[in-house]
Amino acid sequence: MAGPIVNDATTKTKERKITIDPITRLEGHGKIEIFLDAAGNVENAYLQVPELRGFERFCIGRHVMELPVLTNRLCGVCPAAHHLASTKALDAVFSATPTPTAIKLRELFYMGQYTHSHIAHFYALAAPDFVLGPSAPSMKRNVLGVVDAVGVPIGAEVIKHRSYGQKVQEIVGGRATHPVFGLPGGVSKQISEEERVQMETMAKSCVEFGKFTIKLFHDIVLANKDYMDLVLNQDAYYLNSYYMGMVDKNNKSNFYDGDIRVVDQQGKEFLRFKPSEYLDVIAEHVEPWTYMKMPYLKKIGWKGFVTGPESGIYRVGPLGRINVCNGYTTPLAQKEYEFLAKTVKDLGVTGPVNQTLAYHWARVIELQHATERMLELASDKSITSDDIRGPYKEPKEGVGIVEAPRGTLIHHYASDKNGLCTKINMVVATTNNYAAINTSVIQAAKALIKNGEVSQGLLNKVEMAFRCYDPCNSCGTHSLNGGPALEVTIRRKDGSIQTTQSNF
Repeated sequence: MAGPIVNDATTKTKERKITIDPITRLEGHGKIEIFLDAAGNVENAYLQVPELRGFERFCIGRHVMELPVLTNRLCGVCPAAHHLASTKALDAVFSATPTPTAIKLRELFYMGQYTHSHIAHFYALAAPDFVLGPSAPSMKRNVLGVVDAVGVPIGAEVIKHRSYGQKVQEIVGGRATHPVFGLPGGVSKQISEEERVQMETMAKSCVEFGKFTIKLFHDIVLANKDYMDLVLNQDAYYLNSYYMGMVDKNNKSNFYDGDIRVVDQQGKEFLRFKPSEYLDVIAEHVEPWTYMKMPYLKKIGWKGFVTGPESGIYRVGPLGRINVCNGYTTPLAQKEYEFLAKTVKDLGVTGPVNQTLAYHWARVIELQHATERMLELASDKSITSDDIRGPYKEPKEGVGIVEAPRGTLIHHYASDKNGLCTKINMVVATTNNYAAINTSVIQAAKALIKNGEVSQGLLNKVEMAFRCYDPCNSCGTHSLNGGPALEVTIRRKDGSIQTTQSNF
């Protein structure tokens, strides 16, 4: 971490800028710049993403059938989400309808992804903040510190059940990471009865681990007054926004397929759209200081980093999904959803849950749902059928959307008659959240840093404002039209700026 903070004690800085670089416990790279006024209070703050992947550009000219394997290299944490969004885009490109068996196998594979991803974030990335405390010494505030606090046996269970999620992906998808099974209209691999039984056994164990995680969250987080005071801190961790997520016809949460629903600040449906209609709903704003775009609702417009009904900023991911849905199709997750709804109502919350740190609660509910759904699918003997692929037609243009663990993920491809990709746009979960993440960082910094008094623990509380979104900056780093948002500054010998050139 660069800047004036050298230890965990609170100190008073005379600096006008605080840099947190690198920010910690996320996928990818990023830094936070906090600018102070003369009195040491926060004027502004930015979450800057300085890395560039540029996947959209080098997919052009490749055969569209390659894209499910190519685009899942965006990230080693959420390749399954990209693989399925890409495969669903190919369903649309080739006018292919997947068989019932293929749909079940795709969703089973995806529940393995959710299981391992949500376990990883909750226990390794988020838990140090509320198991050890936000102001615990930075050397202790990591996954090893969590294992030391909760015990090695629990740590072993975490590793085991995360590996079960990975194993399900390997059995169905061909690989645990960077899968290879998605085809337009289906999947490439039939599974055996022996493999089905193996996945059913692992899923049963994962359901029990989901129950354990819910109880752990109740005991360590909900019962912790200091942490709940942070959750309910409306100055630091509260964002009044629109929410977006995928639902089925009954408005139950669905990670694999459905309509995309947006609700307003009162929780009322603002709009609802099919994957092919996303360009009518979403536009993308670009800032010169980052390689990540900032989507917003077209109907509202881009108004900057502000909140409320006049702001086009929306949020996706676990909190977005729990706010747009009417619950879950599985009993244990539904029970916890109802408990959350009653708890927040008793606290005086009406409408959506705007408490940013409630992302963590929504995430453990989703973990429970994913394990239950994984068990349902693994117990279905029809998934061993050899009817795994339907017919397809000449290529054209198509859009595929899934709910990545981090939020709504969009893949949009166009193909020529030879199957070569002529256009591609990817709006990833963290990109959808990026404007909201910046707004959350600004709010937290302004609420927590006063009169120049800063410490490692205080700055970690600022980082908590972005960390609960579980951002994956690797996935999101591509700028408008797939080209790099490149800015070159030429300075004179004395350091003053002579000229600045950019390509955006």
